[in-house]
Amino acid sequence: QVQFVESGGGLVQPGGSLRLSCVASKTTFNIYTMAWYRQAPGKQRELVASRTNGGSTNYAESVKGRFTISRDNAKNTVYLQMNSLKPEDTAVYYCNDRLASYSWGQGTQVTVSS
Repeated sequence: QVQFVESGGGLVQPGGSLRLSCVASKTTFNIYTMAWYRQAPGKQRELVASRTNGGSTNYAESVKGRFTISRDNAKNTVYLQMNSLKPEDTAVYYCNDRLASYSWGQGTQVTVSS
């Protein structure tokens, strides 16, 4: 079983940037597609971005052009660079594989507010 620890969240003004990190307890090399998800208050968890070991990426329409997912398998880490943040990006952010096969970590809170 792989466990994830997310970090990097915080309070940021609209238009600002944050870089989230997700460290896995075991190698992510064998996890073909890693993903970031988010859950806003009162809403279901949604897929934000995913990246395969081959470098293919997919993004939710709401974040395209603003977020970038990357991964460093040597460090068992997945990143989410978030630029031009909007209040609607406020949520708890989690990582997992594309099928959400593993237990969820505690996530990292991102709050976008002036």
